[in-house]
Amino acid sequence: MQKIVVLNPKGGSGKSTLATNLASYFAVQQSKPTLMDLDLQGSSMRWLSKRKPEQPQIYGVAGFERKSGITRSFALRVPHDSQCVIVDTPAALDPQRLPELTKDAQAILVPVLPSDIDIHAATRCISDLLLIAKIKRSDQRIAVRARIRDLQFRAALRDRDIHRQSALRKRGQNMAFQPRPENRALRRITTLDQKNSRL
Repeated sequence: MQKIVVLNPKGGSGKSTLATNLASYFAVQQSKPTLMDLDLQGSSMRWLSKRKPEQPQIYGVAGFERKSGITRSFALRVPHDSQCVIVDTPAALDPQRLPELTKDAQAILVPVLPSDIDIHAATRCISDLLLIAKIKRSDQRIAVRARIRDLQFRAALRDRDIHRQSALRKRGQNMAFQPRPENRALRRITTLDQKNSRL
């Protein structure tokens, strides 16, 4: 089963929007995706509840709910016929939870908005993924999804790119990240993006 984790400790970065769009894409592909919402706001579950019954199936797991008498593992179970899990994480995520959340994830997507605050938060998030969650750079599982004005680009992010981007922004300049073409997570997301834009 494929697992995609959408995370950024900064609120309002577009995690739920990206997660619901990915779930929609996989539903159209007949993958019976599971959308797991860990955010107390419950935005992904709210979006899921408004879908029409005739639309392709997306399973929902409200991971933010705590019910007495139900174990956490039972509450977070994924239906056996689901081929993909998209995890929408909360803002202000404790970095110590990263190893648990990213375990077995094929892709970790970090949505970023073009501001110094957001870029700083993303830098810290990437650092925590590398140092605390022990994601190896060579695994190429981390991808960044950035939105600048209405132009979107995807990139495999390296530490020096974040720092260079931040420095250029302070001087009022823009720079597009140069993706590493061999990055598997990036290729997968780029392919999904291209297919999704045709729907």
